[in-house]
Amino acid sequence: MTFIPKLPRAIKIALPFALVAIAAPMVAQMPEAPGKADKSRVVAGTYTADAGHSLVAWNVNHFGFNDYFGLFGDITGTLDIDPANPAAAKVSVKIPVSKVLTASPGLNAHLLKPAAEGKPADFFGAAPADATFVSTSVAPATDGMSATINGNLTLNGVTKPVAIAATFAGAGTNPFNKASTLGFHGTTSIKRSDFNVKYGLPFVSDEVKLNITVAFEKK
Repeated sequence: MTFIPKLPRAIKIALPFALVAIAAPMVAQMPEAPGKADKSRVVAGTYTADAGHSLVAWNVNHFGFNDYFGLFGDITGTLDIDPANPAAAKVSVKIPVSKVLTASPGLNAHLLKPAAEGKPADFFGAAPADATFVSTSVAPATDGMSATINGNLTLNGVTKPVAIAATFAGAGTNPFNKASTLGFHGTTSIKRSDFNVKYGLPFVSDEVKLNITVAFEKK
């Protein structure tokens, strides 16, 4: 049987405060994340997309039961930005459709399945061309932290205008390569039928929601 001594009431009351006092210096010494949502940190110039940390997530509704998710990664491109004139910003990115990824190996194969002779592919087909988005205008919001990015999306050989609701996520210096870095989140939706991807309609939804996260590094 283990003996647990009873502590005086005064010690019981003081003990939590003592623990906080001991922990406070340890917390104060913890490093901060290098990026902050502080627009004063934005450095003007031309930035290159960090392909390893930039993604476009997509989701469609399946049979009206639930949503299904997938990813595009390895995004490349450039951003030209001047914090003194955010409306003049320009962005151009390339999305490798051939690297589309889902949690299902069977669906991955179907998305890139070659077209049958004389017929269009169900989805993207074998060796699809990269998708591209090129901005045409940027409309900053009054909060100074978000903007609508208007541009042209080219997918599956079709180009359509798309508006992205973008939010500034953070700026700072990458601690590994010392590059000035900016991050943004964005959302939009498209109709896949507009881009001649019509397989399974209407059982798999025409609307495709896109959630975008992109980091840009100044070289």
